[in-house]
Amino acid sequence: MSHIDPLELIRTFGYIGMFGIIFAETGLLIGFFLPGDTLLFTAGFLASQDKLNIWILFPLCFFAAVVGNSVGYGIGAKAGPALFRRKNSTFFDPEHLHRASAFFDRHGGKAVVLARFVPIARTFVPVVAGAGQMPYSRFTLYNVVGAIPWTIGVTTLGYFFGHVIPNIDRFLLPVILAAILVSALPTIIRFVPGGAGLTSLLLRQLRRNSPRR
Repeated sequence: MSHIDPLELIRTFGYIGMFGIIFAETGLLIGFFLPGDTLLFTAGFLASQDKLNIWILFPLCFFAAVVGNSVGYGIGAKAGPALFRRKNSTFFDPEHLHRASAFFDRHGGKAVVLARFVPIARTFVPVVAGAGQMPYSRFTLYNVVGAIPWTIGVTTLGYFFGHVIPNIDRFLLPVILAAILVSALPTIIRFVPGGAGLTSLLLRQLRRNSPRR
């Protein structure tokens, strides 16, 4: 699970930082640890508070996600099966690639769409698609179809919550923690020893941090 604070990232780097993070998480093999889901949700919330422009966020995030996946596909197409023989390193774990490959085998082309909503998988599935020589035109269709609900949908969700919940700024920290937990839940349970217990601990911490009425 990423410990990077999406709120601080947005405040520090703005739109350019958002583009770079979404691009890296969806297109570069070392970007799997970046907080894509929570970044989109937090950006939507900030837009509801007039800190960001929602009409800039929509095309910016969509374009970053589509271009990022295309780059990931290109890496896979260029490196091919050699990627699966790479050794473990600080920034690359071949096990992630093998799990993404199994995910791709199980779901076929629609894995490109589904992976948008699965941390780690959304970084590695485009690479697997390229290495497996999926026709680029077909990949692009799935790429675009998956990017719409992920970028626009998650951003809109944050925007919606920012508008409908009174004084939500008081709850911003627990809301972000909840978004991080939900987005990281599949990764925690599957990849981290004792992940279920860790999840329970995080939920208790989240309740403790929630403001009292």
